[in-house]
Amino acid sequence: MTHLNPPDAAKLDEVKDELGFVAMAMGFEPNSMKIMAHRPDILRGFLALMGAVVGPEGALDPGLRQMIAHITSSAAGCRYCQAHTAHGAEHAGVAQEKIEALWSYADSPLFTEAERAALALAQAAGSVPNQAEAAHFEALKVHYSAAEIVEITAVIAAFGFLNRWNDTLGTTLEDSPLAFAEASLRASGWSAGKHA
Repeated sequence: MTHLNPPDAAKLDEVKDELGFVAMAMGFEPNSMKIMAHRPDILRGFLALMGAVVGPEGALDPGLRQMIAHITSSAAGCRYCQAHTAHGAEHAGVAQEKIEALWSYADSPLFTEAERAALALAQAAGSVPNQAEAAHFEALKVHYSAAEIVEITAVIAAFGFLNRWNDTLGTTLEDSPLAFAEASLRASGWSAGKHA
């Protein structure tokens, strides 16, 4: 159960364009961003950052970005973001079988060596304390340019913010990502927990 509800309709009306843009991209208005609407400038600033990190001008495949975000969120333990990123991966065209095998990326034949390198950094960097080390970056440099490595790191860092935001507030999951996670992630031990 959330510790803080979104603001009233008048306050949400101040950011209706921003929330509408997010709803077009995600298929729903995320409760996390509605809560940010208590401080519209925080919401706007966050959306500007996320537009640069996961927007259409990105260097990485959108599905890979969602998988990186999912592993980061799994390492951090944020079940809200795990549901969102698995749902987002599906929308980005990642196969259901691959989404269900994400936490087994290191051994699964479904993942390429390039994906494994990115996901290994996501797991290490999403952990507390941060476990990223030189070997992660050496593995990345075999497959990715410096700009792509910056983007991988930016996805990890942006979802680090979202993981802390949503786990601290106990943000309630929306129907669509909740249903997707219950169908796709439950076998690997996922539950909505405090985000139900």
